Amino acid sequence: MTTITGNDTELGSEGFLPNFCEGRNVVLVMIGAEVLALILSLAQDVTGPELWARLLLISLFTQWVALTSVAILCYFNRRVNDEDTRRTIALTYGIILSVTLLFSLASLWLIRSLYLQVSPDYAGHFVIRNLVICAIVTALVLRYFYVQHQWKTNTEAEAKARIQALQARIRPHFLFNSMNLIASLTRTNPDEAEAAVVDLAHLFRVSLGEKNMLTLKEELQVTERYLSIEKHRLGDRLKVVWEIDEDIDMYTKLPALMLQPLVENALYHGIEPLTEGGTVTISLLNKPDAIEVRVANPLSTRSDQRVHKGNRMAQENIRQRLQLAYGDEGKLNIIARDDLYVVSFRIPR
Repeated sequence: MTTITGNDTELGSEGFLPNFCEGRNVVLVMIGAEVLALILSLAQDVTGPELWARLLLISLFTQWVALTSVAILCYFNRRVNDEDTRRTIALTYGIILSVTLLFSLASLWLIRSLYLQVSPDYAGHFVIRNLVICAIVTALVLRYFYVQHQWKTNTEAEAKARIQALQARIRPHFLFNSMNLIASLTRTNPDEAEAAVVDLAHLFRVSLGEKNMLTLKEELQVTERYLSIEKHRLGDRLKVVWEIDEDIDMYTKLPALMLQPLVENALYHGIEPLTEGGTVTISLLNKPDAIEVRVANPLSTRSDQRVHKGNRMAQENIRQRLQLAYGDEGKLNIIARDDLYVVSFRIPR
């Protein structure tokens, strides 16, 4: 499962080469070079000690070529790995073939320095053979990197489109109630009506915006503005308790509008059906490997929150967005017991 991180940059803005400065990629290159050395050794009709000797020499050669090429590509990463695919291929080819040529000539010099006779035909064959093998292997590897990059880019673009489509369906259901509330407040309390209009405008600015990710601080501000509007409508029937750990990182990013729809469901399905109202508890808990977000509300028997169609649709929407954002770690957990309904999800670190 491909995950979408907290990044609103345009997809595909980077080149298709991996970051050769990362240790993991360096190890993979070394393993690939060793596999190539083994194949080249086995391709020759030798056995016994001579096979191991050839394997040792070929391994030294391929490892030096691979590691030197990786070091150069790491150093010139930004210049080589730009948006121009043809330029990236040409520069990468030039670097790797140049390194291969350099080490081929160095190998011949080392052989001669050991007073070993090398015929001109062998020397020319040795250099050309190395360059041809290098060109073929480099072409296959670059092709693999390019296909992988295209697959990743297309997958991320599809996931981003799905997130935007799902997010577009998150629209506050309280719009008409809020407008009616504002209309009534205009006559009785113009100041509160003005405050409600400002809160509603801010909420829709976020809801209709193009940002896929918000910080926890921004998400809480949106939720607070929503609750401020609902407080005008529900009055003393609505009580809100915030339980936020002091060491929570408020700049942690999460998919936009995850908390507010859960709070909206808690009010619509848990508080409104109760004549006496109730308390909604919003918790942000700091766990060792994640931040847990939890919304709890009274469970009304008159509005069966467990099976309500609108509730299921909203929760399924959020569940899909969590899955797209965090992969297997993105799960929406629901606990309904006695007279309490709790919905929670985790933001992995």
